[in-house]
Amino acid sequence: MSIDSLASRARSIGRGFAVTAGAGAAAGVATFGYGLWEKNQFVLREENLAILPPGREPFRILHLSDIHFVPGQRKKAEWLGSLADLRPDLVVNTGDNLSHVKAVDPLLEALKPLLQFPGVFVPGSNDYFAPSPKNPAAYLLGPSKVKPKPVALDWPRLRSGFGMSGWVDLTNRNQSLVLNGMRFDFSGVDDPHLKRERYAGWPRGTVSQNAKDHVKVAVIHAPYQRVLDHFTESGADLLLAGHTHGGQLCIPGYGAIISNCDLPTWRAKGLNDWSSNGSTTPVNVSGGIGTSRFAPVRIACKPEAVLLTLTSPN
Repeated sequence: MSIDSLASRARSIGRGFAVTAGAGAAAGVATFGYGLWEKNQFVLREENLAILPPGREPFRILHLSDIHFVPGQRKKAEWLGSLADLRPDLVVNTGDNLSHVKAVDPLLEALKPLLQFPGVFVPGSNDYFAPSPKNPAAYLLGPSKVKPKPVALDWPRLRSGFGMSGWVDLTNRNQSLVLNGMRFDFSGVDDPHLKRERYAGWPRGTVSQNAKDHVKVAVIHAPYQRVLDHFTESGADLLLAGHTHGGQLCIPGYGAIISNCDLPTWRAKGLNDWSSNGSTTPVNVSGGIGTSRFAPVRIACKPEAVLLTLTSPN
């Protein structure tokens, strides 16, 4: 083959690589653009669960998680406020409310319509520490880690804002509340992702003769298996968790490829039963409302709040 022929073939191969690379780059840009759009396509997932004592009226829990609020997120703020139209009997917030050092005040303003309802909450790591810059695809590499010397967020002021509105802090605590004439026994833990969980057990009287009339709800941020096992074995009627973002960057038709903890990926979002040592408890894992401000995309995983309607068995 002549030198001219070799040169011509090399140019042809080079053009092929250029076209392929250009197509890949265009696809990447298009996917990122779609992810930016999807992160604001908020949805309400509705579930029904027959766990109330016999003869009780339906009870509705609005489950919020992973808001990751940043000042200026107008669409998210408007949608959060609109959830008050659901008139829930209880709001459960499972953490990771913040994604910016100046987010506390605008978040409390966005949640103001919901703070009129009874509520309980626990923190996540992104209530304590601000996220750090990262490639959005780094989310796929495994459970996230807190960087050395992280930037502290004003969790005490957010916790105070929730508390002054009447929401109950369940950080390594238990608490009983009478809601719609029923006794709800709550037990919550600090963020298992930071290994801060300490079990407070259930409120007094939960194991009495009348405990069958109580509804026992465990509230956690990150659904690590060790925590799900503990609450399932201790007799919880319902577990509520977040943290996973539903996988955040999912494969259409397949689902999550990471849960950001040791939870199986097919459980990264939704209502499923969890079994441990002969006991079984329904667990609702929220797909979350937001993203880190440094990874502001969602793919095949729309942001969600969850409305759980609890009923008595037929």
